[in-house]
Amino acid sequence: MNLKEPLWTSGLKKEASTDATEAQESAETAVEELVNTLNNERLYREITLALRSSLRDARAEFSFLRHRALRSLLKFLGSVSQSDSTISLFCQTQSIPDLQGKLNLSLFFHFLLPVVPVLFQHSFKESEEDNEEDKVASLNHVFGVEPMKITSPSTDAEVALALRVLEGCCLLHRNSTVLAHRHKAIQVLMRILSTRGVMEQGACLDALISLLLDSSPNQMDFEECNGIEEVTVLIRDKQVEENLRLKCGEFLLLLIGHVNGRERAPMASIQEDVKRLLGEKAASLIWAASQFDSTLDPEQRMTNLHIQAGRVLESLDLY
Repeated sequence: MNLKEPLWTSGLKKEASTDATEAQESAETAVEELVNTLNNERLYREITLALRSSLRDARAEFSFLRHRALRSLLKFLGSVSQSDSTISLFCQTQSIPDLQGKLNLSLFFHFLLPVVPVLFQHSFKESEEDNEEDKVASLNHVFGVEPMKITSPSTDAEVALALRVLEGCCLLHRNSTVLAHRHKAIQVLMRILSTRGVMEQGACLDALISLLLDSSPNQMDFEECNGIEEVTVLIRDKQVEENLRLKCGEFLLLLIGHVNGRERAPMASIQEDVKRLLGEKAASLIWAASQFDSTLDPEQRMTNLHIQAGRVLESLDLY
């Protein structure tokens, strides 16, 4: 869902005339305040409606409905990220567990859960609760009056989309990393990284970075899961697709650049771990390449990141 500029705001913002009277200036201020108030109310309604309709389907029993809802959520997050005001409103909706379609400027009431818990309760549920007891067939529905509830498993495309939505939530709303930690996000994503296909693995690496930034609990979980070792296994395997190996290189560059110089846990020994797993030459290259120039714009940083990841791969293939 795209948040559009309301038609009634056009023509209301004017430059104040130098010879305007105090009465005119006061009237213009009142009009601008009214426009801002109406605009905020509209944004609240659109954000709540988009989340309510999408999350209703994201909790559905059928994968195609969840897939459609995740695409809508991802599009919505992209629209939200275009404006600081909509980011602020989105963060408010995530801090309160329940929302209501009819709302005012100060309160959201009941009915809607935040985005992150829904992802782990539904789209990631298969990976999180993969045990043999769930696979044992039951005949209780045959002899009882309650129909058997069947939930279709998450497809590869659904898991990949859910990872992208999780990444967007964590980047827009830092408290989403706290919510994700409560659902054992690192353990779930590391299982996806080691068992799923290339599409999900690439999305998983991006989501992991968003979870690890400025989150000590998630970083501690990553260390306990031997996350660096799992990533280095992929990047060293020449049978793995090159795009995924490049993504692993970008992951290491971003992570080491973020925790560089840290002397206390968690992630204090990451450079030593990389040196042990990839060799001293590759580790030195990764450390040097991870020091990005802060003057570069985002597009230039992404280009530079991709180039440096390619150099890391070349250094590994030579030895």
